[in-house]
Order: sequence, then structure tokens, then C-alpha cells
Amino acid sequence: MMQLFRKQRMWRAHELKPSYDVAIIGAGVHGLGIAYYLASRHGIRNVAVLERGYLGCGNSGRNTAIIRSNYRTPEGIPFYEESVRLYERLSRELEWNLLFSQCGHLTLAHTDSAIAGLRVRAENNQVLGVDSRVIYPPEIRKLVPTMDMSDRPRLPVLAALYHPPGGIIRHDAVVWGYARACDRMGVEIHPHTEVTGVRVARGKAESVITTRGEIAAGTVVNATAGWASMVAKLAGVTLPIVSHPLQACVTEPLKPFLDKVIVSASLHVYVNQTDKGELVIGAEIDPYQSYSLKGTLPTLEQMASYTLELFPQLSGLRVLRQWAGICDMTPDYAPIIGVSREVENYYVDVGWGTYGFKAAPAAAKLLAELIATRKTPKLIEAFSPARFYGGQLVGEKAAAAVSS
Repeated sequence: MMQLFRKQRMWRAHELKPSYDVAIIGAGVHGLGIAYYLASRHGIRNVAVLERGYLGCGNSGRNTAIIRSNYRTPEGIPFYEESVRLYERLSRELEWNLLFSQCGHLTLAHTDSAIAGLRVRAENNQVLGVDSRVIYPPEIRKLVPTMDMSDRPRLPVLAALYHPPGGIIRHDAVVWGYARACDRMGVEIHPHTEVTGVRVARGKAESVITTRGEIAAGTVVNATAGWASMVAKLAGVTLPIVSHPLQACVTEPLKPFLDKVIVSASLHVYVNQTDKGELVIGAEIDPYQSYSLKGTLPTLEQMASYTLELFPQLSGLRVLRQWAGICDMTPDYAPIIGVSREVENYYVDVGWGTYGFKAAPAAAKLLAELIATRKTPKLIEAFSPARFYGGQLVGEKAAAAVSS
């Protein structure tokens, strides 16, 4: 006889309480991650995560879910390596399968100058303990036998930066895993609760105004993407951010033929194949500032033509859907993590550009530590908002792949 089980919600609905220890704006991987680490590592569970839409409706559900740590700067490399390590054990920690596939990541070089840049990145990676090295056509052919390695393309592949720990993950699974764990620890998640204001008195953030009422909060966190600068203005905080759309598309499924993530900064394209067989193809950021989430035909044509330079056999493949996310770009292509200099009790985890999803566990864990201890962890010292006042920019553009 079939046994029936009652379906349980992964996270529960709540009425807003009058006050919380921490109010987090944004229920993507960063906001939910911060709440999770506050509760699990520091015992701070009187937390509200506020989201104007559904969970993961922003960039957490609009990225291409690539995970890597082969960055260029001494500040960025150990930070992103910490995030990869956290991702590696996150399924077990959350008791939720995130479908993390460390299939390997190749950044292609098509010119002598590009090879020189990859060598610098590889050396910096190796010095700081990250598995990354420059490889050449014979090895590339073995790793990706379906890619055109001849001299026929306009920009032949001359070398690649091979990063074996890199890979892809299910972005929605990460959102749901964090949300489920937060709910089990008593953290309240409030979807469809838009923040319309932050009340500041005597230089301190004291409460958050939402479409469901006002709540007092000892700490306010801006963990939004796409509209981070607009959310910051609600508290009178200014951020050096410009926002650009970044488009991607998914094709119809094929039998497995590509088990590596392929990135080409010269061709402004990146490609990987999902476990369902679909190809996920991404482009460079749009050249204009906008908050548009629509795909455009010119960008789709570019993604298709650049992909065909690497994989000409895909010429008859059909595109199933196309979308855009909003990238908040800082002057140095590095994030802004820390406490605001303008408003006390107001923390930011923003400005991620195209790096946000891969950085979520490390950023969330370290910002939670800062909130709980009021001491800045070493791995995020360089990303403090204060760097823009002292001119200590990080300069991570060289590792921005197709968004430079």
C-alpha cells in the first residue's frame, strides 16, 4: 500500500515582527548566505531577510553558475579560493545536493599578449596555492576534442589557462539550500516585501521601511545586486557603482560533448554544457548603462557567431531562451564588502560585477563574522568601502574574462 507523506514547505511564511537584530535586504545567495552564517556560526538568529520578489529572483537566478578562483590579484585569489573551498563542502553542510561539478575551467588565449597575461595569472595563482597553469594546443585538444583547434578560425586558440577545480553549480539549488537551512534555525525569510526606505537617526541606521510596515533593526545589510546603488541611497549612502546588463542564452539539449567551461575574453564569449545537455552561452556586458533585463538580437547574434568560431559544428543548434542580469561594476572591478563610512550599523555586500555568485559563500561567511565580532576578517580588508577614500583600489579587471 502506497504511503502518503505530507509535503513540508522549505521555508515558512511569517508576519513581520516589530524588531530584529539584523535586517538583510536581498534574498539571493549573498543575503541568505549572510543570514545562514550569522545563525550557524555566531548564534544570531533574530534575523529578517527581506526580498521584494521571490527568492533568487535577481542575479542569483540570472547568472551562468560558473565557479572558479583563478583570479589575478593577491587580494582576489585567496578570497575566491576560500569561496571554492566552501562550495566544495556546502552540499554536505546544508544537507542539500547543489550539483557542484568541478569539471575544469579553460580561459583561452588567441594572441601573444593574451598568453603573457595568462602566464602572469598562472604564476600568481600557483604562488598563492591555486591549481592553475598555462597549457598549449596538444593538451587542449585532449581536454576539449570537440573544439576547433585548427588555424582556420579568425582567432585560432594558441594557449589556455587551465583551472581544474573550476566548474558549474545549480544556482537555484544554492538559493534553496541556504533558505532551507536558515528557516530550520529560526531565521525569517520575507519574500514579496520591498524595502522602500531606511530610517537614519544620529548617523545610525535604526529601522527599515517596507511595503508591509516598518521594523527596527540593530544592523542593516544591503546584499542586493543590480539595484545596489539605488538601495544604498535609501539610507543616504553613495556607492561608486555603474550598472550594465549582461546577457546569456540556453540552447536545446544535446548529447554530452563538452565537459569543461570554456571562456574567451578575445571573442567575448563563454560556453558550458549543463547536466541536461543544454549549452549555456554568455556574452560581454552591454556597452551601455541600463537596468534592462531583456535579451537583444544583436547580442544573441554575437554570442552565436563567437560560439561558432570555437564549435562550428553547432551551426544548426536552436536557442531556447535568452535573458539578462544586471552587473554592478565598481571602478576597480572588485566588490565592496564592509561597513559604510557614512552611516553606522549599515553594511554592504555589493558591487560584484560578474563575480557575485562564485563569491557568495566566502563573502557571506566573512561579512557575518564582521557583523558579529565588529572585526574585519583579513580576506575582505582590501574590499572595504574605505578603499575609495584612500585610493587603494584592487584592480581585478585583468581577470574579468568577458566583462572587460
